[in-house]
Formats: sequence, C-alpha cells, structure tokens
Amino acid sequence: MIEGLLKGIEVRIDCNFINNRYELSNIADKIIYTGMIDEYYDYNFGYLEYRTLKFEEQILNQSNYQGNAVINYTDVETPYTRIIEHKHFEFGSQLVTVITKEYSSEWENGSEPYYPINDTKNFALYEKYKKLASKETNIIFGGRLSEYKYYNMDDIIGQILASWQ
Repeated sequence: MIEGLLKGIEVRIDCNFINNRYELSNIADKIIYTGMIDEYYDYNFGYLEYRTLKFEEQILNQSNYQGNAVINYTDVETPYTRIIEHKHFEFGSQLVTVITKEYSSEWENGSEPYYPINDTKNFALYEKYKKLASKETNIIFGGRLSEYKYYNMDDIIGQILASWQ
C-alpha cells in the first residue's frame, strides 16, 4: 500500500527539511510537512510549547513483566506515562524481557517534540500559524506537530488515506 502511495515520488529520509528548505522546495511540486509549524515559520509569532519524552530501558531476568505490549498510566502518583514490554509486539517467548518506561518531560528548543500542550495560550498562537499555513499552495501540513494536536495512530493514518482520495 505504501509503495503504491509513493510510486513515482522521490522520498528522502533522515533529511531535515528546515535545514534544506530551499533546495527541497525547488524540486517538489507538493510537499507534505510533518514538523513543528512554528519552526516552519521561523517562530514568527513565538514558540509553541511541546512535551518531550525520556525513556528508561531495563532488561529483566523474567519471562514476562506485564502480559501485554503497552500499559498507560494516567494517575498523578506514577512518575511515568507508560511501560512498553517489547516482546509482546512480536509474541516473543524469551526467558528475559525488555521494558521501556516513558517519562513525560518539559520540552526545550533542540529536544525532540512529541506532544503539543493543549491550552488557551498555545491554541491562540497556533491559530496564527494555521492562518499562514492556509495560504500555502504547494505544502500540506499534516500530523501532530504541524497541526498542533494529539492524534491516535489509527486516526492519523485514516486522515492521511482520506486525503489521498
């Protein structure tokens, strides 16, 4: 399916669009941008706020830790937001298991942005960037960083597929 969507399209990975903006803009009729919308516009109205994540991996000398791939923790007392037990993605039966604890952290410029901060201040700022983006004719802004909203994976895949019809 993905090969069909990308047939005849040059795809570059590990290429920072912002650092190569002028070259890439001149070789494409249409660009799909999934990065931070405020960065795309050189923070013209200021910085949007994001959350980042820190990961702590552990190898445990036991065959099973939590019985499934992911458990989310939303209570105040738990310092991490989820635990991933990797073997359950592949239905592994190893005698040891590997888990990753995911911790939410305040984003700083230069760190990896994962989630937008959905509050009144950031939404108002995003609306200014969205107005600029609506005037673009050769770029599609898509995904949680350029649309400044949280997406479940199935929702964003559905939206992408619908936009290509």
